Amino acid sequence: MRLHRLDITAFGPFGTTQKVDFDELSAAGLFLLHGPTGAGKTSVLDAVCYALYGAVPGARQSGQGLTLRSDHAAPSTRTEIRLELTVAGRRMEITRQPPWARPKKRGTGTTTEKAQSWLREYEGPAGTWKDLSRSHQEIGEEITQLLGMSREQFCQVVLLPQGDFARFLRADAEARGKLLGRLFDTHRFAEVEKRLTERRRAAEAEVRDGDAALLADAHRMQQAAGDIAEVALPDLAPGDPGLAEAVLAWAAVARGTARERLTLAHSAVSAAESAQAAADRVLDDVREVARLQRRFTEARERAARLEERSDSHREAQERMERGRKAEAVAPALDLRDAGEAEHRRAVTAEAHARAALPASFADAGAPGLAADARRAAEELGGLASARRAERRLGELTEERAGLDRQERADEDVLQDAESWLATWETTRAGLQARIETAQEAATRAEQLAVRRDPARARLRAARERDQFARDTDDAHERALTSRAHATETRAHWLDLKEERLKGIAAELAAGLVDGDPCAVCGATEHPAPARKIAGHVDRETEERALAVHQRADEKATEDERRLGVVREALAAASAEAGDTPTDRLAEQEAELEREHGEARAAASGLHAARERLAQAELEHERRVAARQKAELRAAARVSHRDTLDRERALLEEELTQARGAAESVAARAAQLERRAALLTEAADAVRAAEDAAQRLKDADARLADAAFRAGFSTPQAAAAALLDNAAHRELQRRLDAWQSEEAAVRAVLAEADTTAAARRPAVDLRAAERSAEAAARRLRDAASAQDAAARRCAELDRLSARATTSVRRLGPLREEYDRVARMAGLAAGTSAENERRMRLESYVLAARLEQVAAAATVRLQRMSSGRYTLVHSDDRAGRGRSGLGLHVVDAWTGRERDTATLSGGETFFASLALALGLADVVTDEAGGVRLDTLFIDEGFGSLDDQTLDEVLDVLDSLRERDRSVGIVSHVADLRRRIHAQLEVVKGRTGSVVRQRGVQD
Repeated sequence: MRLHRLDITAFGPFGTTQKVDFDELSAAGLFLLHGPTGAGKTSVLDAVCYALYGAVPGARQSGQGLTLRSDHAAPSTRTEIRLELTVAGRRMEITRQPPWARPKKRGTGTTTEKAQSWLREYEGPAGTWKDLSRSHQEIGEEITQLLGMSREQFCQVVLLPQGDFARFLRADAEARGKLLGRLFDTHRFAEVEKRLTERRRAAEAEVRDGDAALLADAHRMQQAAGDIAEVALPDLAPGDPGLAEAVLAWAAVARGTARERLTLAHSAVSAAESAQAAADRVLDDVREVARLQRRFTEARERAARLEERSDSHREAQERMERGRKAEAVAPALDLRDAGEAEHRRAVTAEAHARAALPASFADAGAPGLAADARRAAEELGGLASARRAERRLGELTEERAGLDRQERADEDVLQDAESWLATWETTRAGLQARIETAQEAATRAEQLAVRRDPARARLRAARERDQFARDTDDAHERALTSRAHATETRAHWLDLKEERLKGIAAELAAGLVDGDPCAVCGATEHPAPARKIAGHVDRETEERALAVHQRADEKATEDERRLGVVREALAAASAEAGDTPTDRLAEQEAELEREHGEARAAASGLHAARERLAQAELEHERRVAARQKAELRAAARVSHRDTLDRERALLEEELTQARGAAESVAARAAQLERRAALLTEAADAVRAAEDAAQRLKDADARLADAAFRAGFSTPQAAAAALLDNAAHRELQRRLDAWQSEEAAVRAVLAEADTTAAARRPAVDLRAAERSAEAAARRLRDAASAQDAAARRCAELDRLSARATTSVRRLGPLREEYDRVARMAGLAAGTSAENERRMRLESYVLAARLEQVAAAATVRLQRMSSGRYTLVHSDDRAGRGRSGLGLHVVDAWTGRERDTATLSGGETFFASLALALGLADVVTDEAGGVRLDTLFIDEGFGSLDDQTLDEVLDVLDSLRERDRSVGIVSHVADLRRRIHAQLEVVKGRTGSVVRQRGVQD
């Protein structure tokens, strides 16, 4: 991978577009990136990483999104990174624009635009750029595939963080493992360890569950066996050895004992069944004899009761015989009773009809009454025409009254219509005025609504402006305080560093041992080693001061960034709100709100006013139509009233002649109708009474003749002997019951077995029943015992079969658990077979660390003039773990020691060599992608001139493989030694870059 060109716009500290030509810088192979603290040297490297991966390195990821934007950029300038590079033989151009809040094209405020990305490839033969993708995901996948590295690996390999590797040299095995794990992506081996552990736990759980199920079946068998178990169930727990064999052996003994108990139960049931059968036969015989004896005794008692009731039986027979004779007279009796009843009704009806007639008709016969009735009917027929005339006269009177009512109603309608129509013009003008007023209010409300929203927005912006102004003052004060504190801590740290450098000889002397060569001069004798003076500053004190300064500097940078954000927000709010005071804007907004509310309230009656006008117009039309109809009806009533008066005079003349002395024709007709009806009713009643008297006389004669023939002296005697249906049925039932009872008694007394049983002594039925119940109880107990024994055997057989199946199933599970547990122990480093207790991931990382140490040693020997060699150590550390130790071999002493014992300069070039070696190994691991451009971070200030020359020679040797190396440093001597430079200059309006090539 080789970088060609980088364009940075509105990114980080760069407010304008800055261009970096890496081809010109790389011509010398070695170039310097320098500038004051906070100018933006790291931002150049951040831009390269962001262009490739859409994210900045590690701890600076929180700066993505809107905060990547430069505080110095113009509001209309969009943040953009464009990088041109060659990777895997393909020349690519990547352009990325993070999301940003741009000013709105219309109105005030900002709107957020989404992030955008472009990927293009240069086609050499055609000499043009070809668009490949505009998808963030596709571009990320394409770049990752071409580079063969993740963002973390790229930041460690291409942007060499020398300080991280200095800490790497002094770190423990766990910290080294985390860094190497991220670089070489060995999490899959950790996943293997985790998977093996999970499989071991799962297999162990299955085995324990199987043992628990087996023990549960064993306890169920123990419950099923009950008190027949001769041997107690072994006291075992899941996972105990020999659990399956012990359970199966105990189950076999329990099944044998249960089968013996079942055989004994079968024998007991057979004996109980025989005893019960004999007892049942004896009980049946006793019951039969007792039944026959009771039957004979009951028959004798029934015969005695029949003898006592013999007289009443004979009387009933005689009463039944007389009733049969009286039945021949019953029709004549019924006929005579019916004739008598009919005669009484006829006589009553005749008396009632004559009572309604005048006294002159008291002795009149039926023919005379009928003749008078016909004469009344003839006179009634002559009044039909007069009755119709009388009904018509009534209709005319009612019709004339209706005309009068209509006339009064029409007069009311005309008066009401005239009164309402007189005020119509005034009403309509008032409603029209209300509509016009409401329309004007609605128009004013719309105009005020248009003015109200901008006023609200300006008031809101003014309040934000005031708040941001206060926040700006606070942020400015905090930024000044933080920057002053950072300056003080830097001065304090530099003072401590200077003091430490003055007493560094005492620190070196503290490690001198007689006979061992001096690390500075090589002498084995140390006659006058330097002594620490009072107030000596050691490395720990200096590093604490540096850490305090770094934290203070980070806080100052963060406060300055927050100040820029607040200032930008203040400018946006001020642009929208203007210079008008907030109180004045609030008063204007409140006045607009009040006027708008009043206008809306006035406009709210527009719809109601329009509805009232429409209703009033409809009412006007209705009133005019009603007045016209009333006038037409009044004209028509005049002629109709004259016609009715003429017809009424004619009818009254006719009725005067027809009704005579009666009040009306109807009254006269009613008198004639009642007289004809009474006369006709009386004539019919007289004839009916005469006919009923004759039929009663005939019935008396037939009744006397029928009673004589039936053997009764008088009809009254025959009537007394007659039985009704209920009495006849009751008497017949008594006679039949007596005969049935007599026949049944004779039949029982004639039975031979009954009389034979009566001659035998009385039997003891209760004793026989007790014997039979005892035999049945013994049989039930024996059957219950047999069923319990059978169920016990079946349950033990079922549970034993299930336990046997469980034992067969657990066999392979136990074998798998043993195998997985052994593998998991080896991978986790807890097994005794893993002598060094090295985890699988640590083992893989140890192999990678050996490769890194070997690659780093090639350059470390050149930097240290052949003195130092890096080696991997797998000695145990901590609690016995091993695998990721890193030692340095000193050729001057021939001894191997920990890398933490290196001095500051030695630590720098050792970490640099380690970083370069790691870059080579990671590159090979990633598929051999060639890395033609590298960047090395600060750290050269700790080297003396000779060591600096050796380090630069090693870096310069990288050009032999056509590589270019960029050094990020503050060391002034490097600006004299390295001619190709990229300087970052900071200013109040943002940072700018200045580039100087080899020929400049």
